[in-house]
Amino acid sequence: MPRTASQVLDEEFLQIRAKILEVAAFFDRLSEAPASDVDQSKLELLQSGCQILTDEELDKAARVQLLFSRDYDMNWREKFSV
Repeated sequence: MPRTASQVLDEEFLQIRAKILEVAAFFDRLSEAPASDVDQSKLELLQSGCQILTDEELDKAARVQLLFSRDYDMNWREKFSV
């Protein structure tokens, strides 16, 4: 029998809280680091991923995975020597 939303929240709260704190600490370290050439495309990907987590749409895991995935290339075997 599937768990209820309340059960999922109660059972996973501490683990998820720790992961959110880890992400928050990363953004704090980034903002406190000396200014340098930051790869804006990477930063924007991370920010977009965080936005997905709090939007109202479904399939968050799939959308985050797609956000960080490469576009399909028909010649991937040649590129990766497979």
